[in-house]
Amino acid sequence: MKDQIQTKRERSLEEDNQSFFWIKSEGQEKLATENMVPGNQVYKEKLIIKRNVEYRLWDPFRSKLAASIMNELDYFPFENKTKVLYLGASTGTTVSHISDIIGPNGIIFAVEHASRVARDFLDRVASFRSNIMPILQDARKPKEYFSVFGKVDVVYVDIAQPDQTKIAIENCEMFLKKGGYLFLVIKTRSIDVTKDPKRIVTEEIEKLKTKFEVLQSIDLHPYDKDHAMVIAKYRN
Repeated sequence: MKDQIQTKRERSLEEDNQSFFWIKSEGQEKLATENMVPGNQVYKEKLIIKRNVEYRLWDPFRSKLAASIMNELDYFPFENKTKVLYLGASTGTTVSHISDIIGPNGIIFAVEHASRVARDFLDRVASFRSNIMPILQDARKPKEYFSVFGKVDVVYVDIAQPDQTKIAIENCEMFLKKGGYLFLVIKTRSIDVTKDPKRIVTEEIEKLKTKFEVLQSIDLHPYDKDHAMVIAKYRN
């Protein structure tokens, strides 16, 4: 998978079935996704047209998934038709780029608990994209996600809670298919501000090992301080 991502950097826009792209802008190669809703911006990101196709630049300072790619992510299971459960949708920056990638035949069940943020997400993102199912609910209550159907390929967790790993595991037990992927953003300062961040990441990874094969842990510096992305494969 690492070789595949490296290859993506080297391939041209002529190749089909790419999940994301590297586009030259202002003299630099920048990460981008093909815009599912041409002309529509989510967070004032730059739109670039190449060969009659519109792309959205994907800002790694605004998206932890983009930051993970920039910091040598080895696994990228998001592709056409992927089903995703996303906890902590917020205003939808990363959700919108995953939406671009999975296309109209994929689906994102996007869970957000804060009603004001969820309204903004609905108005600016979900209302324009048919493959997003917004869910206004607490991630601690997965039994109350009445809109989720079937098992998902990926559970993506980006929530600021001390028990974020426990919440992630409970959601995976209910919705993640066997062999599916967990993307867990570990926000060390939300867990314990007194402990060394690296120690916290190690401790949270240990909690996953009974049910998951931990594949990779990525420090998100310089894009996010004291954050890590952990990618794991569900064994149960």
